[in-house]
Amino acid sequence: MDNFWSIVWLMIWSFFFVAYLFVLFYVLTDLFRDHQLSGWWKALWIIFLIIAPYLTALVYIIARGRGMAERQGAAYQQARTAQDAYIKQVAGSSGGKSATDHIADAKALLDNGTINQSEFDKLKAKALAA
Repeated sequence: MDNFWSIVWLMIWSFFFVAYLFVLFYVLTDLFRDHQLSGWWKALWIIFLIIAPYLTALVYIIARGRGMAERQGAAYQQARTAQDAYIKQVAGSSGGKSATDHIADAKALLDNGTINQSEFDKLKAKALAA
């Protein structure tokens, strides 16, 4: 029975240690994400995180919690915007047109005499391949 409670306590302390590590890395990430805080203040926060880690993390969250949330939201929005732009670039590489639209455009160019039959055939093959 003593062994069982040792395992339970080990699991509880392990949970709190991992939770602390998450908070510590979140604080460090926020420190380096904040562009308004000078390098000296960042260094001072890191020194205090080394000297008194639990107290410093708690004070940091209390003192700068609102700014942490704002910076996290801004980083999320920036990443979302970049992801959406990338998806639009990759998915919209054909300009949002279907193969039929591309062939119709090429046919109009052929009818106008802008391109010849071999160029039309190449454009048609390219549209059908995409």
